[in-house]
Amino acid sequence: MQLLRYRLNGFDKLSLNQKVLIYYLSKATLFGRDITFDQFGKYNLRIRKMLEVIYCDQTIPRDSDEFKAFEVYLKRMWFSSGIYHHYGCEKFKPAFSSAWLRQQLEQVDAVKLPLREGETVDQLCEELFPVIFDETVLPKRVNKADGEDLLLTSACHFYDGVTQEEAEAFYNQLKQENADSPTPVSYGLNSTLVKEDGEVREQVWSANGKYANAIRHIIYWLEKAETVAENDQQRKVIRLLINYYESGDLQTFNKYCIEWLQEHDSAIDFINGFIEVYGDPLGLKGSWEGLVEYIDEEATKRTQTISRNAQWFEDHSPVDARFRKPVVKGVSANVICAAMLGGDEYPSTAIGINLPNADWIRAQYGSKSITISNITDAYNKASHGNGFKEEFVIDKETLGFIENYGDICDDLHTDLHECLGHGSGQLLPGVDPDALKAYGNTIEEARADLFGLYYIADQKLQELGLVPDGEAYKSQYYSYMMNGLMTQLIRITPGNQIEEAHMRNRALIAHWCMAHGNAVRLVKREGKTFVEITDYQELRSLIARLLAEVQRIKSEGDFEAARQLVERYAVKVDAELHAEVLERYRHLNLAPYKGFINPMMLPVYDHNGEICDIQLNYSESYAHQMLRYSSEYATLI
Repeated sequence: MQLLRYRLNGFDKLSLNQKVLIYYLSKATLFGRDITFDQFGKYNLRIRKMLEVIYCDQTIPRDSDEFKAFEVYLKRMWFSSGIYHHYGCEKFKPAFSSAWLRQQLEQVDAVKLPLREGETVDQLCEELFPVIFDETVLPKRVNKADGEDLLLTSACHFYDGVTQEEAEAFYNQLKQENADSPTPVSYGLNSTLVKEDGEVREQVWSANGKYANAIRHIIYWLEKAETVAENDQQRKVIRLLINYYESGDLQTFNKYCIEWLQEHDSAIDFINGFIEVYGDPLGLKGSWEGLVEYIDEEATKRTQTISRNAQWFEDHSPVDARFRKPVVKGVSANVICAAMLGGDEYPSTAIGINLPNADWIRAQYGSKSITISNITDAYNKASHGNGFKEEFVIDKETLGFIENYGDICDDLHTDLHECLGHGSGQLLPGVDPDALKAYGNTIEEARADLFGLYYIADQKLQELGLVPDGEAYKSQYYSYMMNGLMTQLIRITPGNQIEEAHMRNRALIAHWCMAHGNAVRLVKREGKTFVEITDYQELRSLIARLLAEVQRIKSEGDFEAARQLVERYAVKVDAELHAEVLERYRHLNLAPYKGFINPMMLPVYDHNGEICDIQLNYSESYAHQMLRYSSEYATLI
């Protein structure tokens, strides 16, 4: 894993009021950190606290192999908001012994350890050591294996003592009871489902429910932000989010989402709450995340061009006319600079986001899309010249396309994916948005990616001035197929299958295209495997066919077709190819995962005690930042 920094380009040009607003929203973003840790595993917070006490004890020798292995484990835990890999979801294997860890725990000041009242160090070890060291105890954060009880075999902390059958029955009952509601809600989005005394019930996440202490701190800083909002609509949005946090009412969340979509005039925006459902095997529960952002005005001209033409793209989509939107509403897209990352967006973050997720809100009110320019810029700077493309791209001609057009087309595909892909299409009347269950996230990501891949090769993009020529798209097609068929395997542990929804989506598209035509194949050159694309236009035709089928599956809620598509093309890993890719990658000495260190924001006060500026500091180390966050923003332990 490699840690990068991102710069807040243009921050110095913002007004004092805008800087203060970003500062307040950033504090609200950082106070959600403990929620994410707890959601990603029942024991994460206690384990993190225990390990940090050892790490900070200066009497413990730091030059031993065991301590160095312990340090790597702790840093990986910080990176993943818990003891499970942030992408693969498998439990980390400690390279230090339980005997060494126990010895350190006996040495540190027990008062600093996360001991419950009356609990001893031995009892702490008895509870937590099996979770850390026993590979059979809670081995996966999110299990998506077909045919298993996905809740009882997943370590994520969205359910407690509830089976998959019980959870599905509980939420199906809620939907039936509220079938006549004029505005559907995302059932389960903000609650833990528990079974107590034989009864299944929800523990709602709110200022008066579960995670109350963290949520109250978030509310405090949102209330400060409300006082410096850029306009009345933004102020209204912040107040609705506060009301939602106070009540936990999902109808209030709907109102917040709708009003958030109407706010287009401010330079500052944010995401704060229980949003994405990838961390729940049933795709219902929202992981807490935070992002503070401000507009990159020059780059936004690109996304606004796309959004202005949203109806044209919808009308010319290769999907069945029944599944297209007759009228595309409220599509907005900006390129933004991230100012602060938090929760499930930190340290590893998305490069593009499209919200809200509720299909009915998208259909009636539209959506907002963002591409994060300073994050993609940091990724690009880190990747250029590292030897990766030279190792895996088949020939110099293809490499030339990627060098010339790769960055442009990567950004453009992200824009198309987020701005148009997620916002395209419609469900048929009466189709349950959750009909695809555990396969829903993969199908949705495939749908958005396919939309972007289809249109990035369209002449319309040249007419709009978004690509320099008609050959540019080839860089994206090759990079995408290479990633889906081969290079994303560097992120998989040998012997494991593909679990993460975005990785499954890329594998699905690439393997399906390879299986249904002759446009793309794997070939051997001097003992090494490469992706070869023999016919780019045929590949686009295959992408169109698959997009039409994936949209049909989504629109009709065809669970069985989704299951077959994902299980056949998106899950399995060729062990021989996997071993080859890992060996070739190992020689490059690169990190397969990258994350980010946040800037420090330091308020400057005048002689009246009022904030007169916000200074940025980029010098904080990864370990210092994580320990500072565990101290300043600890709300649940």
